[in-house]
Amino acid sequence: MRMRKIYFLAERCDGCLACEAACMETKSLTKSLFMAKLEQPAPQARINVKKTDGRYWSSICQHCVEAMCVGACMTGAMQYSETGEVFHEVESCVGCWMCVMVCPFGAVIPLENVKKVSKCDLCKDEKTPPCVVACTRKALCYCTAEDYENEG
Repeated sequence: MRMRKIYFLAERCDGCLACEAACMETKSLTKSLFMAKLEQPAPQARINVKKTDGRYWSSICQHCVEAMCVGACMTGAMQYSETGEVFHEVESCVGCWMCVMVCPFGAVIPLENVKKVSKCDLCKDEKTPPCVVACTRKALCYCTAEDYENEG
């Protein structure tokens, strides 16, 4: 089975940030975007959309085949799943943030209030990640590399 991950199609993005909101809501304790704002610590989106020179771009984990975050992790908190995705084991994380420093995509997020990191886990309990579902412009594609090539 080929690994699926989230791909970003910049030409379709209008910067609405629905993907970020869906991610924060999903990762919140209350599962409510409204109530999530009151949570401590406040949930952080694992996808971030920014605008540069009139175009939007997304920062999200690319689940690299040779992930620098995995190689830099001194405790083994960053690991590969059996199917190849990069995941973060929070219990093993010591908050050294080496993974944050080496990720070329800016996809590993430091959580300063708990001295740990966070990253996209593809919402494994969902058929399709909520950020992808929330994107009405279809700027996010949860698919294989081959499907992405055909989509773009």
